[in-house]
Amino acid sequence: MQLRGFNSTSNRVFDFICLWILPLGYLLLLCALFFLPGRSLHHKLFYGLFSIPTLIALCLRPRETRELLREPLIVALLLFVGWALLSLCWGPADEPVGGMFKPPLHTVLLFAGCYLLVRYRSELLQPLLFTAALIALAATVVFLFLFARAYEPGMRLVGGGAFDNPLLSSHLFGFFSAYWLGMTMIAKRRQFLWLSVPAMAVMFMAVIATGSRTPLVALTLAALWLCFICWNRRSLFLLGAMAVGGLGVSWLFGQMLIERGDSYRLEIWQMALHKIAEHPWIGHGYNASLAIDPGVGYDFAEPHSFTLGVLYYVGVLGLLPWLFFQAWGLYSSWRQRVQPLLILASALLVFGIGAGLTEGGGIISRPKEHWFLLWIPLALIAALSINQRARRLLAMPVEPLSATGLQQMASDAQVIEEDGLGPKVLRLGDGSFLKLFRPRRWYTSGSFNPYSERFAVNSEQLRAMGIPTPQVLGLYRLDDGSSAVHYSPLPGHTLRQVLQGITAPAVRQALVERFGRFMAQLHEQGVYFRSLHLGNVLVLEDGEFGLIDLADLRIYPSALSLSMRQRNLRHMQRYTVDKRWLFEDHLDALLQGYAMTASQSAVDNLHRQVLASNAPARVH
Repeated sequence: MQLRGFNSTSNRVFDFICLWILPLGYLLLLCALFFLPGRSLHHKLFYGLFSIPTLIALCLRPRETRELLREPLIVALLLFVGWALLSLCWGPADEPVGGMFKPPLHTVLLFAGCYLLVRYRSELLQPLLFTAALIALAATVVFLFLFARAYEPGMRLVGGGAFDNPLLSSHLFGFFSAYWLGMTMIAKRRQFLWLSVPAMAVMFMAVIATGSRTPLVALTLAALWLCFICWNRRSLFLLGAMAVGGLGVSWLFGQMLIERGDSYRLEIWQMALHKIAEHPWIGHGYNASLAIDPGVGYDFAEPHSFTLGVLYYVGVLGLLPWLFFQAWGLYSSWRQRVQPLLILASALLVFGIGAGLTEGGGIISRPKEHWFLLWIPLALIAALSINQRARRLLAMPVEPLSATGLQQMASDAQVIEEDGLGPKVLRLGDGSFLKLFRPRRWYTSGSFNPYSERFAVNSEQLRAMGIPTPQVLGLYRLDDGSSAVHYSPLPGHTLRQVLQGITAPAVRQALVERFGRFMAQLHEQGVYFRSLHLGNVLVLEDGEFGLIDLADLRIYPSALSLSMRQRNLRHMQRYTVDKRWLFEDHLDALLQGYAMTASQSAVDNLHRQVLASNAPARVH
């Protein structure tokens, strides 16, 4: 009993971390620098709301690390971090070694936390990124307004919040410029496109106002990458916009960008190479200090190039995994480019690679602006790649379907279900089904995650869990904003139809008992099927149960709580025939089947709820 209670508590803690804490921590990681007074508070928020909760979650459920360790990008990261920590053996001995372990640990936990976030709250990822970008956009508008009011020749935009350096500020402005640039390429709804173009222009103006030139090169690389990875008509428009924008920037800001020369980059790089040549293979050690004076009277603590920084601290042996996980991130994104979020994440990584050519150098640091150039995009790519391979994310392209194409597809179809707006489910001539989903408002979850795509992803996940579901044949996007899923039906009849056709009470009772066991199996596996009723459960030809109409379904990290089981049960009690068969005539059989898989407390809870709902209302 104590072990069961401990498991239940640990599951609830794990669920709370994955479902609520990690999404909040990730959102603040992305946008909190825009409004916090300093970086130290940003560090504490990341540690308290993302890093430490991830560590607790992994301690509660160590098996979650299995998929992480099968990802080549994660393996290369661990090799890089391990080599960096090993380099402490030959690095300076005048600094405490214990504190040097924290930044690598928090970096690794960023990757692990992103994996858990995408695995258990994948539907929140796009809204989180979008919300962070909106917050960054609103803050940047304020920064630009204040900058314009106080502008004098030679001034460079720094911004507010925790920003204190125009070069570091340009990393975040450029990061979100790359985000909006990516949205212009992957957005399917016109509303997102209309917002993305001006938003990208605002963030780009902020980059220009910082006077930093490297982000301009990085954004150019990101745009070229987007043209390559999503080659379509928008790519041509983007190439044209790049040409016009480049001419405009050269004409309006050319003098400002040229007059600062090379900012001593060549001298810094030359001196850094001389220091690297002292220990080219193993580096000077992860905790080594760097001081370079190119003749300006003060020292630079970074070589202004991430590649040179890696060579200086951990040498060629450390550079190899560092180069590998970046190359693998881009390759994985290109190979799995059917997933829009991977296209977006890879654009952010290309921006970071471009910006890191002439900036940075600290290879592993606490959360700060440099994280937006490398670690945040890489962690997102790794998490998406792992879950994409596990079929927890969309794995097939969404094809456009014109009104003419829909009419041809449905020319000899039979209408199975319709509403006031027209057909909703069609049986096509070849026996397959086409289910239509009406367009949702652009700012709702149904717009970020269309129900047709949820249907496909849920079907794949349930099949992987051993629960029969329809085989998805295709996904479509219609001109009016609707979406559709094309699937092969399961061979069988609904449980409601089968029960209606049974005349022998004993046979019906046995079938209800089997359904009780199946329902408990769903609940114990964390499947919350909001539309669970006897019309959405099929009795297959082999006697097993299958599920249909899967768009309104979520899979939780652990077995459903008692309250969620009650909520699921209340939905079935709304159907008069279902209620009579399950909760009146054959309640004992249902409970007996449920008890075969579920705990006694869950069975008792279900029994109490049924009795309460069956009790006649009091007359006052």
